[in-house]
Amino acid sequence: MGVTRWKTGGRTAALLLACAAALAVVAGLAGLPLRAEAAERFKQKACLDCHTKAAEKYAALKYTHKAVREKACEECHLRHGLVPKLLLKEQGNGFCYRCHKKDTIGMDKPNVHAVLKSGKCTTCHDPHGSAAPHMLKAEGAEACYGCHDKKNFQKKTVHAVIAKEGCRACHVAHASSEKNLLKGDETALCTGCHKAAAPAFVKAHGGYPPAACSGCHAPHGSDGKKLLKASVHDPVASSSCGDCHVAANEKKPFAVQAQGAALCANCHEAAKLDGGGTVVHAPVKRGECLACHDPHASGGAKLARAAGNALCLRCHPQMGQKLATPHKVLDQGKGCLGCHHPHQSNMKRLLIGPANSKPSAGCAGCHAKTTRAAANRKLVHVPFQGGDCVVCHDPHGSNSPAMMNGRQDRVCYGCHAEAQAKFIRPFTHRPVQEGKCSGCHDGHASNNAKLLKEIGPKLCYGCHAKLMKELGTGSNHKPYTEGKCLDCHEVHGSDHRGLLKVDQKTTCLKCHPAQAKEEQAAVSVHGAFAKGECSKCHSPHKAGLPKLMLAKAPELCLACHQELGRAAAVERRHEPLEDCMGCHKPHAAPQPKLLPEPVLTLCLGCHDAKVDGFKKAHLSVDPARMACMGCHTPHSSATGKLFKKTVHPPFAAKQCDGCHVTGKN
Repeated sequence: MGVTRWKTGGRTAALLLACAAALAVVAGLAGLPLRAEAAERFKQKACLDCHTKAAEKYAALKYTHKAVREKACEECHLRHGLVPKLLLKEQGNGFCYRCHKKDTIGMDKPNVHAVLKSGKCTTCHDPHGSAAPHMLKAEGAEACYGCHDKKNFQKKTVHAVIAKEGCRACHVAHASSEKNLLKGDETALCTGCHKAAAPAFVKAHGGYPPAACSGCHAPHGSDGKKLLKASVHDPVASSSCGDCHVAANEKKPFAVQAQGAALCANCHEAAKLDGGGTVVHAPVKRGECLACHDPHASGGAKLARAAGNALCLRCHPQMGQKLATPHKVLDQGKGCLGCHHPHQSNMKRLLIGPANSKPSAGCAGCHAKTTRAAANRKLVHVPFQGGDCVVCHDPHGSNSPAMMNGRQDRVCYGCHAEAQAKFIRPFTHRPVQEGKCSGCHDGHASNNAKLLKEIGPKLCYGCHAKLMKELGTGSNHKPYTEGKCLDCHEVHGSDHRGLLKVDQKTTCLKCHPAQAKEEQAAVSVHGAFAKGECSKCHSPHKAGLPKLMLAKAPELCLACHQELGRAAAVERRHEPLEDCMGCHKPHAAPQPKLLPEPVLTLCLGCHDAKVDGFKKAHLSVDPARMACMGCHTPHSSATGKLFKKTVHPPFAAKQCDGCHVTGKN
């Protein structure tokens, strides 16, 4: 039987054909038609075979997406296999525009619903189905309340058309040629229900034709009569439109009798606003009253064009940014007006306070406790004394703790520039490193020098309480017990580990001169002592052992002399090894190896050379001629006599006369 080979991948093609032939044979033996079995094996499941709950949910709904009705899930979704992940063919509104053309929903119009413009059709619509028309997630006005505060539609007086027909009575859902998504011109829309020729309408409006109804009336709801806004200008409330406008029968009835501030000055004397002042708000100075106030009615107090801080943020948007440490007063009570006059002031930045007073006078209104406490202390920080709170703090809020103008140390270095180079050293005190000057200093005032919060060890105790809580049971360093931390340590930064004022050795020898003299006359010096590493053996503060030792001998010594320790662990120990100080000096010595006296003298302090056993072992050699270290190890050995590891055979056999001339001497 011949096999046709393809030009590309001939071997692979041949192998596949061979496998197919084998499958055909197996199928034949099983009595199954090959095509039927393959079709059954590779038949795809429908989406709703797995998503049964979703199928039941949307089958019961009145309004469903066409693709859902036709069970054409793959019109929108990609298959995801075993992992239940939502895979849309395209993200955002662009996907919806494939079927719902932009011009049919008004995307070509100048005013588009914000939620649609941001690309989230699914904010309002359920993409599968809903019980509400247009597959809205809620019915009627409830669909709008997801974004628009419901409180504005539940006031004492609610616009009748909203209660009856809902938002769609006046607004379109997607886009409009009119502002606020109105269905048509505002005046025409209002007069469609409120007849302008009606006697009551004419009387209420002083005979003036209808125009810009929302200038005076709240279109949704109000706590006042006739849906008037919360704050109403007196001429409007009394229907005295002619106080500001020309007569109603003029060609241009809404023309004003004077321009800008000149019109307002007919009733409001500018010099008396906020009690007068030398510092005038820029819009007031320019006569632009309408920059902040609505001439007819407003939802904000005193005819403000926006409520609360929102009015100020129209010109000062940078003050509205979200901060880690906001000034609480900005979001409470009067907001910006808690600190600033809106028109005039006798202080810079329109701050509230008496003429020529310090800026801190405004701060003291809320921070009286801090101000009073500081005033009674001996030493007051210069900026605080001068009332310049803003030198250190941002009055509107900050991303730094305590509303600082920046990281605390950077603020301090602004005045104390010379300190930065002095404080930032190879070893820096943690509060300095973290920029927390207030860890030790009071930023406003103190009874202590350098504005310290405490003096002496009490200041250190704030952070080092665990170290200073109890004295050592064995010994205590005198400066430590007396609280003289600064005798040894710098407070900000140092070139030496442990924030020492000078290197460790110099620090210690300043109080321990005997060790310095001992070193000068010494033949050998302890390595740690020579390097000035006193704290390798001694605690600088307190200890459970005498002389501030960190551990007992020999453990302390073996921590460095590890090779000696490993040998001593398996060999026979020389008894003095249990107390290294019995043979060695700890700092410096007049003999090599830190020995206080010659080796022979030291050895004969324990070993009596006059006894018969010693004489016999040493062949009656004169002890003065012996060199103990020539034969013995001083610490440990594998033999009972502390002999060295390698021994000359004649020596081991005590045949000294094989090499030496022996005699009476």
